[in-house]
Amino acid sequence: MTETSRQERILEVFATLADTLVDDYDTVELLQMLVESCQELLDVEAAGLLLADENGDLEVVASTDEESRLVETIQLSAEAGPCIDSFRTATVVSVPDIASAPEQWHRFKAAALQNGFASAYGIPMRLRDTTIGSLNLLRTHEGQLNEMDLRAAQALADVATIGILHERSLRASDITRQQLQLALNSRVTIEQAKGVLAHTHGITTDRAFDRLREYARGHQLPLSLVAERVVRQELLF
Repeated sequence: MTETSRQERILEVFATLADTLVDDYDTVELLQMLVESCQELLDVEAAGLLLADENGDLEVVASTDEESRLVETIQLSAEAGPCIDSFRTATVVSVPDIASAPEQWHRFKAAALQNGFASAYGIPMRLRDTTIGSLNLLRTHEGQLNEMDLRAAQALADVATIGILHERSLRASDITRQQLQLALNSRVTIEQAKGVLAHTHGITTDRAFDRLREYARGHQLPLSLVAERVVRQELLF
């Protein structure tokens, strides 16, 4: 991808994210597009996203593959890692060399290295004084992520955050909590649906997720609704 075409794609992603400010949208699909866009357009090999539920507890909502999802899950269970610190401090947390990560991050470090990642970056999803989650960027090589990519990642995360916390939802705080909780609940159903399709067709969970999204897009249905029907055995493809 040339630099010109990359910039054009970044503009397209921003435009898509901006559409959430004026149109109905699927929160899980929005966040999945965010992590996949980061993987495609930035100097990273994988990305994942943690979102806080109504109690402030983080959950994995989007990831580009099972390896990045595992690393995110380990951070959650250990309550330690760049994504956790990024959420707590509302700042970017850079780990250019995971092998030299702090001792309190030993579980994150072991999982990341085992899955082939050498550096990581936690990007807060924030709007003014409100932080709703964090974006995790993972690389298979050591070193600092260039400043332009860091700025692009933060800008993408900011636009997605604004979409989620749009004024339509902020009119009543319980609406905001319900929307975030719905996204988390939907992700659980999607994981179950991935398992059903993977088992039924003898494919990987990553491929099963692709099939879910392809069906949802092809039939113009919310991803969460398709997943729910698969889990209920009302739909099989």
